[in-house]
Amino acid sequence: MTENSPRKVLITGGTGLIGTRLAELLIDSGFEVALLSREPAKSSHYRSFRWDPRAGTIDEAAVPYADYIVNLAGASVSDGKWTDERKRDIMTSRLGGLALLSRELSKPGHHVQAFISASAIGVYGDTANTLLTEESPPGLPTHDFLADVAHQWELAAAPIAALGIRTVIPRIGIVLSTEGGALPQIARPVKLGAGAALGSGKQYMSWIHLDDICRLFMAMLEDPAWHGTYNAVAPNPVTNQQFTETLAHVLHRPLVLPKVPAFGLKLAMGEMSEIVLGSQNVSAQKVLKQGFKFEYPELQGALEALYGG
Repeated sequence: MTENSPRKVLITGGTGLIGTRLAELLIDSGFEVALLSREPAKSSHYRSFRWDPRAGTIDEAAVPYADYIVNLAGASVSDGKWTDERKRDIMTSRLGGLALLSRELSKPGHHVQAFISASAIGVYGDTANTLLTEESPPGLPTHDFLADVAHQWELAAAPIAALGIRTVIPRIGIVLSTEGGALPQIARPVKLGAGAALGSGKQYMSWIHLDDICRLFMAMLEDPAWHGTYNAVAPNPVTNQQFTETLAHVLHRPLVLPKVPAFGLKLAMGEMSEIVLGSQNVSAQKVLKQGFKFEYPELQGALEALYGG
């Protein structure tokens, strides 16, 4: 790589919520971006390499292309009920991709300097109001599917770190964007004047604005001081009740309904209700100590930026 040539970032899961925005911001900052995709789009702005984690196949030029790899690949946990088949897909889509990347990165002839592999704060399980740091133990996989997925996802990145490649694992909170993820689903009833806290309303939501998570990823790519695990959340988590009230305030809507009972959510969503009923009060202290500055440290500011308040 000559001094002047742009640094190249290969993104898996690059068409998802985070990947789409991250690619834009990387291009704006002078990086070159390529996507690793099961179905490379002809119309994409980006160079695409084909891979199929299930079949264990990957374009041989993909990994040698990259200076950095950002791994976001994995079936969404919030699309559709968690049938056994869906749960298997959520797990294998994450582990298969990492196994394939690990295999390619163990071969000579690449120049990958850093590997960022997504995880989620779900790794901690449902922990009420306990403040969670990166040292907190993972949740018990026996009765918490999300904790099991995130824990396995992190373990699958370990062989890459073992190759001596700087590996960073951001444990991502609830990413706030109007383009997808949880926020549009939470906002829909509020916009209709039918908003209500979910369950007890006391469960903690550790959130982060989409632009902040992408800026954090870029800091992790560029600065060799970042390695290991970090909570990728804004410094001010809120309860579900506070979240709903702040959202209603920003959208200028009343909150008229009582809380939505937990048993109703479990009935409607099945096991997937873990996503909205689980409580995770996650600390951003390690990221702040590393010198990262959040553009949106407070929920109200983040929501106003998204909804043009």
